[in-house]
Amino acid sequence: MRRCRSLLVVAVVLTLVIEARAAEQPLAASTIIVYNKAALDSAELARFYAQRRGIASDHIVGLTCSTDEEITREEFDSNIAGPLREIFKTRNWWTMHETAEQRTVLTATSIRFVAVIKGVPLKIKPTSGPYPGDQPASGPVSDHNEASVDSELAVLGSFSRQISGPMRNPYFQSFKPIGELDNPVLLLVCRLDAPNAETVRRMIVDSIATEKKGLWGRAYVDGMHETAAGYAIGEQWLAEIPVQLRKVGVPVVYDNSPAIFPDGYPMTDCALYYGWRTEKAAGPFAQSEFRFLPGAVAVHIHSFTAMTLRDPNANWVGPLLAKGAAASMGNVYEPYLQLTPHLDIFNDRLLHGFTFAESAYMSVRVLSWMSVMVGDPLYRPYASWLQIEVPSASAKRGTDWKIYHEFAVKNITRPAAEFRDLTWQTATSSHNCSMMEDVARMEEREGSLAAATSHLERARTCYRNGDDVLRVTLAEADAWTKQNDPKKALELVRDALQNAPDAPAASLLRKMEEDLKKPAPTPKP
Repeated sequence: MRRCRSLLVVAVVLTLVIEARAAEQPLAASTIIVYNKAALDSAELARFYAQRRGIASDHIVGLTCSTDEEITREEFDSNIAGPLREIFKTRNWWTMHETAEQRTVLTATSIRFVAVIKGVPLKIKPTSGPYPGDQPASGPVSDHNEASVDSELAVLGSFSRQISGPMRNPYFQSFKPIGELDNPVLLLVCRLDAPNAETVRRMIVDSIATEKKGLWGRAYVDGMHETAAGYAIGEQWLAEIPVQLRKVGVPVVYDNSPAIFPDGYPMTDCALYYGWRTEKAAGPFAQSEFRFLPGAVAVHIHSFTAMTLRDPNANWVGPLLAKGAAASMGNVYEPYLQLTPHLDIFNDRLLHGFTFAESAYMSVRVLSWMSVMVGDPLYRPYASWLQIEVPSASAKRGTDWKIYHEFAVKNITRPAAEFRDLTWQTATSSHNCSMMEDVARMEEREGSLAAATSHLERARTCYRNGDDVLRVTLAEADAWTKQNDPKKALELVRDALQNAPDAPAASLLRKMEEDLKKPAPTPKP
C-alpha cells in the first residue's frame, strides 16, 4: 500500500511538471519582442531572449526610433505606436472591425505579452500644446499627459487619442491567467532593460534557471511606520506581505521603524525585497559587496524609481538590477501612491505561480500612466514549488528553505500560537536556523519578547555564517532592550564586536553600544 501511494504521489507530481512545461509554449506563442534597430545591442538582446524562451523569429519586431530614454508624444506616435499597430494588423495578431462611427474596435488578439528590449525609449515627456482628440481635465491626475512608453503600449489596441489622465486597468485585482481575460485590448508589456547589456542577459538567464528550481531564500520588507493620511495604505501593503510569505514558509525580516535598513545591515540570502519612501538606493544596497540571490525580485516604491534605467547609481530600479535582481517595478514620473503597483497584490500573485507580467499588471490600478515593469514578462519564480528531485546532503542550505515551505503549506491553517509552537519544534529538530529566526520574529511581532529572545539566542548559536549571526544579534539585543535589560543587550553587542570588529555590521553594533551606554532618562516627578 505504501509503495502504491508513493507511485501515486510521483505520478501526480510528474503530471504537474509536464503541465507546467506544456504551458510554456502557449506563453511563448503569445509573446512578441520589440527592439530598437538604431540602438546598440538591442537586436542581439532580442535574439538572445527569443532563443532562450523559444519565441519564433517572426515574433521579433524591430523599430527605428530615438535612442534617448525620453521622447516626445509625436515621436511615440510616429516611430513606436503607429508602426506597431500596422505590424499587429499585417501579421494578423489582431482581429478588428470598423464601427458605424468609423472607430476601430479590437475583437480578438493572439498576443498577450510584450518584451520591450533595452534601447527602446522609456518615457514620453509632457505635451504642452493641444493634442488632437485629447480632452484634458483639471485635477492632480486628469491634467497629466506624460507617461511611460510601456504603459501606453499596454493599451495600444484601444486606438485612443486621449492622452491626459490614466485609463482603468481591466486586469487590476484579477486572479486568472491573461489568456482568460475577456478583453483583447490589454497587452502585458515588460521591459528587459538595465544599466548595461550584460545585466539584461543575466536577468534573462537567472529568470529561466530560477524557474526550474524555484526562488528560495529570505524576504526583507522595509516599512516606514507611516500613519499620515494618504500614506498609510502603502504601509498596509507592506504589512500584509510577511503574512502572505509565512503562509508558504518564506522567512521574512520585516522592519517598520521610521528608517530604512541601515548601512551595514547584514542582508543575506535576499530573494525578495519590498520597501518604500526613500529617493535613491541606500543602506545594504549601497554596499559594494551586496548581491541578491539569482532570480530575486526587488521593488521599492518612490515617485521616480525608474526615472532612468541607464545609471546603476540613480534612483532604485537601475541599482537593484545592477546588484543582481532579476525583476523590479518603478515609475518614470510622479504616479501618486494609489496608482502605483499595490505590492501586496503583486507578491500574492507571484506566490500563486503567475508570471511576472501577470502579477505586475494585476497589481496596478491604471494604465496609460507612469509604471514600468522591468524583467522577463514570462518569469514565474514560484511556479515550481513541487519538485521530484530530493536535495542532496551537500545542498543543506537549500533544503532548509524547502523544509519550511513544506511545513507551512501543511500546517498554516492551525491556530497561530499552535503554528508557531509546531514551527519551533520542526526548526529545532531539523536544525533549521532560518526557520528558528523566523519563529523568533513572529513571537516578537506578537509581543512575546521573552520567547523571542530565547528563540533568537538559539538561532544565533545555530548559524555559522557571520552575517547571519550579526543580524540575529542585532535583533536579540533590541529585544532585550525592549524588556528593559540593557545590560544583557550590551553584553551581546560587545561580544559580537569582539568576534567581528571589521564586519560591515560593526558600525551598527558600535552605534547600538553607544546608545546602550547612555544613562536612562530620569523619570519626571
